[in-house]
Amino acid sequence: MAEAGDNSKAGLVSALNGALADTVALYFKTKNFHWHVAGPRFRDLHVLFDEQAAQLVGTVDDLGERVRKNDEYTLTSIGSVAKATRIKDQDDVSLTADAMVKELRDDNKTLHGRLLEVKEAAEEAGDNATSGVVDDWIDECEERVWFLNQTSK
Repeated sequence: MAEAGDNSKAGLVSALNGALADTVALYFKTKNFHWHVAGPRFRDLHVLFDEQAAQLVGTVDDLGERVRKNDEYTLTSIGSVAKATRIKDQDDVSLTADAMVKELRDDNKTLHGRLLEVKEAAEEAGDNATSGVVDDWIDECEERVWFLNQTSK
């Protein structure tokens, strides 16, 4: 593990908090689409979005705890999430099911990029535990992208 004053540790904490912000924002958007999806594929997409939201919320605590294990502070509020996320809000509840699928796919790709940044920062900081666990988060994200991509065809 890097020393407390090490720039690589600060980079890792920043990357972890960024991934946390993206995960929280994507969780909320996925639940939003779960609640508002309509049309002939309602049942399938309602279930898919719920499964994906559950997977996302399952990583929230792990991300926050990785920050705390680095003896740093994590995000504290909706405002702090909003400042740190790359996931754009979506308040239009009349989106088509296809538009929802494509937006979630693209947002998961954004999260994937952020998780790759965490991986790189963990390697640079010598944080083997974070480097190992982020592989699972990347794999889960790739699966969500795959499912959403196949659903959008």
